[in-house]
Amino acid sequence: MAVTTKNLPQLYRFCFLMTGDAAKAQAAFQETVREAATRSAGDEPPPDRLWFFRDARRRCIALGEQGIQAEPGMLEEIEISPTAPMQIGQVDSSQLALWISAAPEPQRSALALFYLDEFSLAELLSLLEMKAGEFSEHICSGRRQFQAWLDSTIAYYGGETLDAGQV
Repeated sequence: MAVTTKNLPQLYRFCFLMTGDAAKAQAAFQETVREAATRSAGDEPPPDRLWFFRDARRRCIALGEQGIQAEPGMLEEIEISPTAPMQIGQVDSSQLALWISAAPEPQRSALALFYLDEFSLAELLSLLEMKAGEFSEHICSGRRQFQAWLDSTIAYYGGETLDAGQV
């Protein structure tokens, strides 16, 4: 099989970022691994590790289309703050997953794959089937939208992190 056990945690993280839901992430993850095992048993193993992420992406998108859908709209975008690293340090993985999973496609996939920090630019472009400029637009816009969300939920003032409700 083209994926190693060290890639499996990243595959699950990707599914979690894409769906924002542990049960949906587990379903997409398990179906992808099951499909790979079936293909391998039939002498048609997945050609490379990117296959796993493509298959999981397809499954996560399908799962995301079930249930409640976010209404389309424009999110506020602001410049990335110098305090962003401290603010991000206060965000837990489930908050990040919920935020990314609410993004529209293909921005959701671009953000999820980007934040895994697992792939080269060429691999990201191949996985997403997009050109570098389009990928850059999705990441830049997503980061500015994320900064606006951070500022509305986690304030950071002079070395002290406060819940935005306390400000």
